[in-house]
This record gives sequence, structure tokens and C-alpha cells, in this order.
Amino acid sequence: MSVNADSGRAQRGRGGPGHQARATLMLLLEPVVAESGFDLEDVIVTPAGKRRQVRVIVDGDEGVSLDDIAVVSQRVSAALDEGDAMGSGPYVLEVTSPGVDRPLTQPRHWRRASGRLVRATLSGGEEVTGRVSAADDEAVVLDTDGQERRLGYDELARGLVQVEFNRRGDDDPDGDED
Repeated sequence: MSVNADSGRAQRGRGGPGHQARATLMLLLEPVVAESGFDLEDVIVTPAGKRRQVRVIVDGDEGVSLDDIAVVSQRVSAALDEGDAMGSGPYVLEVTSPGVDRPLTQPRHWRRASGRLVRATLSGGEEVTGRVSAADDEAVVLDTDGQERRLGYDELARGLVQVEFNRRGDDDPDGDED
């Protein structure tokens, strides 16, 4: 869900002006986004001709609606206009929620994926697929074929939510089958 379409290549390099701009924007915008009740996941600045595109990625425990995006967008825009973090050059602001392909790297990502099918890559390279049945600040519990497996975040390299088109029980909220 986003306000503008994404275009161009992101500059996420370590060090250099792009990294400094990202760090400055993260510091500036994190409290603005938090005040709106969301987490700032990332800020990506991309050159787009004579302008720059500023992509602000936000998320929350209950997800992010278009109305939420509009409110956060207004607040972020005001913060950017008040400060000098973007300099005097023109920019296009995009506020969006993370896509389903976002890697699960933080405990809050795993918590928000509760009930979802995920493929987790362990630190040793092994891959495990299971449904997130619980997640706290120290570990995630995956249901893998009826067996629960608790994995500490230090054991996980990353996880990805798997797209399920015909998830069992999706069309029947009570879980009853005919």
C-alpha cells in the first residue's frame, strides 16, 4: 500500500552521502512516525532526474490502512518541510507499508506475522517452513507439520512470509468446514 508508485534504484550503500542522508532522515522521522502510532521501518532516497524520491516505509501491529498512510504522509511532509534534511532541492515523498516480500528480521516483524506461513533461513543455512504460532522478544515458535519448534532470533538469519492463495479456513472465519 503506497501513495506513489516506486521508481528508480534505491541507494542503500554503507557510508557516503546516501547513507548519511538516510541516517539523518531516520533520526528526524522516527519520532514523527511513532507519534502516529507506527514504526519507521526504513527510509530510501532515490535519485529521480532533477528530483529525489523519498520513500518512507511504516508498519504497525494492526497493519497500515490508506487513511493511516495519508495521516503519516502529512506529518512526515511537515517535518521535512520544517527542517533542512532534504536541502533546497525538490523531492517527491512516498509513504508506504512494507510489502509481503519484506524479510522478517526484527522480533516485531515475526510477531506481526503470527498465523502466517513463513520460510525461515537459519544461521547455518538450513531452511525451515512453518506457521508462526507465537513470537516474543527472544524467539519465534513455528508449527512445522504439527510439531512446534522454538527458534531464538540468534538462530535465524531471516524469514519470508509465504503467499497463500487458498489458505485453509480463509473463507470460513469460524474454521468450520462443510
